Amino acid sequence: MAPVLPALLCLGLSVGLRTQVQAGTLPKPVIWAEPGSVVPWGSPVTIWCRGTLGAQEFHLDKEGSLILWVRQNSLEPRDKAKFSIQHMREDHAGSYQCYYGTRTGWSEHTDPLQLVVTGLYGKPRLSALPSPVVMSGGNVTLQCGSRRGFNRFLLTKEGEDESSRALDGQRMLDGQTQALFPVGPVTPGHRWTFRCYGFYRHNPWVWSAPRDPLELLVSGEESRPDPIHLCRQDNVLGSLLPGEPLPGAGPGEGGPRGKRSLQPSACLSPGLSGKPSLLTPQGPVVTSGQNLTLQCRSDVGYTRFALSKEGGQDLPQRPAQRPQGGLSQADFPLGPVGTIHRGQYRCYSGHGLSFEWSAPSETLELLVAGPGGLRLRHGPHREAEPPGSWGCALREALTSAPCKYSDSGELLLVNSLTAWLQYP
Repeated sequence: MAPVLPALLCLGLSVGLRTQVQAGTLPKPVIWAEPGSVVPWGSPVTIWCRGTLGAQEFHLDKEGSLILWVRQNSLEPRDKAKFSIQHMREDHAGSYQCYYGTRTGWSEHTDPLQLVVTGLYGKPRLSALPSPVVMSGGNVTLQCGSRRGFNRFLLTKEGEDESSRALDGQRMLDGQTQALFPVGPVTPGHRWTFRCYGFYRHNPWVWSAPRDPLELLVSGEESRPDPIHLCRQDNVLGSLLPGEPLPGAGPGEGGPRGKRSLQPSACLSPGLSGKPSLLTPQGPVVTSGQNLTLQCRSDVGYTRFALSKEGGQDLPQRPAQRPQGGLSQADFPLGPVGTIHRGQYRCYSGHGLSFEWSAPSETLELLVAGPGGLRLRHGPHREAEPPGSWGCALREALTSAPCKYSDSGELLLVNSLTAWLQYP
């Protein structure tokens, strides 16, 4: 049975690795942790040490521990050993090294393994400035901060090209600390998903709980022409811009879309720069407490949609539905709306597993009236518009509903693009 580290390891003064061994010519061993070296508090973890065939025993050192080593006989095929921690705690976190011995001598120590415990502090916040929606090739700043006064923050990027960066925290006037991580240029070739942690410089192996993942949405260019994807039996063969002839097309056969050179089984569809449309069945002006659903729709066969709100950090995504032939759409229910839902929304569309998104839809501005409605004033010192004014006509044109007035004769529910709004 593998020895359990909680019974053998304890924290002491930072005395370093003091195990005295005579290093010989044996190959340097390798150390790693499963399922990983960043472990949530209370979870199990196994430290593995692998040397060469014929190893008789392995020793594990933890920097700063009063117990200088742990012995474990090697496992078949006698080239490795494991050291198990059943419940990860803060006193298990630290820097580990291992070495092994054979009949001819001892190996040197491995490179250090940094074993980290997470979850002892609450999550920091993570946001993208100015927005989590980034144009392809653009840059963004990720802000990681907390009220706990962390003096170090770590940003991790998930996915195939995972990486991490640590920065010192800067104290703000309100007592919070934060770090700003520049990211970019972002490209649509892979996913841009991030988490952040906070910790203290004097104890770099004890981290906060991770922030929920923040995913950047990489949007296509609005100004570029729509590329044409060539496909046969649902397999993409290539793409070209409008006006370019198809490969192999003879004179006069290319045309804007080169249809004459396509086989009957081929198909054409616009590329990712095609904008979807963002609609609301209830109209752009809704009353507080009213249930509202936003619809992102396209006449292109997109498979997923995302919704963004100006100044917001959430990017909800929905799979596409096909209510009618050739159309694709996704519904984003906002539930009973309040004044926090007021603002400008855009939506984006994407194909399959691609990390690239379309250009954004046109902006939809959502107005939410409070219990007493919204009052129209054209400036802080002007009187409200009287019945029959242009404001009333504009409101009726936008919402197909008659104008409403307060007891004092002020017009309720108006277009915010031209009006100065004040809650009663």
